[in-house]
Amino acid sequence: MAIYELRTYTFQVGKLDQAKTLYVEKGWPALKKYQDKLVGYFVSDVGPLNQLVHLWRFEDDADRRLHWDTLFGDSDFMEFASQLRTLEVSQENRLLTSAPWGPAP
Repeated sequence: MAIYELRTYTFQVGKLDQAKTLYVEKGWPALKKYQDKLVGYFVSDVGPLNQLVHLWRFEDDADRRLHWDTLFGDSDFMEFASQLRTLEVSQENRLLTSAPWGPAP
């Protein structure tokens, strides 16, 4: 059964635009080779603000762990991540499974 990982990053007030620029310039170039597992990136508009959310789809937990181990071993990604972390306030990860009705991503 597929699992989904919802990652929510909350940034310091006023730093979301800087984070988005960093994603465009360094983050996406480092991440696009892993996009086969990516469902999408989203930015908050109402509710909690200053958040960037991304959703990933994995075949199972082993696939998920292999993905993150590989990504964290990628020097281009880690250079980007080290810069992004200075802008963050918090990070929340949730693991989800599809409900047994309706469409799944």
